[in-house]
Amino acid sequence: MNSKPAQVMVVTPHPDDAEYGVAGTVARWTSDGKEVVYVVCTNGEKGTSDASMKPGKLVRIREEEQTAAARLLGVREVIFLGHPDQGLEDTPEFRKELVRLIRMYGPETVVTADPYRRYVWHRDHRITGQVTLDAVFPYARDHLSYPDLTKEGFHPHKVREILFWASEDVNYRSDITATFHLKLAALRCHKSQVGHIPPQELEERLRQRHKTMAEGEDFHLAEAFHRVEIVW
Repeated sequence: MNSKPAQVMVVTPHPDDAEYGVAGTVARWTSDGKEVVYVVCTNGEKGTSDASMKPGKLVRIREEEQTAAARLLGVREVIFLGHPDQGLEDTPEFRKELVRLIRMYGPETVVTADPYRRYVWHRDHRITGQVTLDAVFPYARDHLSYPDLTKEGFHPHKVREILFWASEDVNYRSDITATFHLKLAALRCHKSQVGHIPPQELEERLRQRHKTMAEGEDFHLAEAFHRVEIVW
């Protein structure tokens, strides 16, 4: 196992989802010296309304955008799994990919999309969240799960907490007042996704969203999550 451990792993369905969901908190973590890695599950090949855009070109654009956004936030590494956009499935193979990465990097915290959001919710988001949760518990933990990974040097690992963004059951709010500008700048890196929105409108929209998330707290702007602390 050659990879340096990281305290945080963000598992995101598509390029740009992490910027919407957790970028302000990521910026705070990295400024505090935490090592953060991104795992991007799909290639984002269908994320456009431009009828002239070819999927292969869009994949390259979105990978460059995600890399730029992560660099701006201080993310140490971005891992692109390359699954087809709108094509994620809850399979043993996908789960094993995530188990391998969790064991490889040994994060204390894993962040992903909430799989339990009801009704209108992108299938890739739902499946990413569910498979990530399953990978954390019990598969990454148990030495008899994927014993071949253990033989390869990817030993069992116990994650301490999971944060789910876009949750309808918020129990944890993270102060991003000081890092909101970095979140906004990172989101603007995804020009293929937000380039059509006037800059001031995007900022006002985002600011209002995170002001609402901070209601009841003693800080001004927040990202909101459902947090699960795992006691082993």
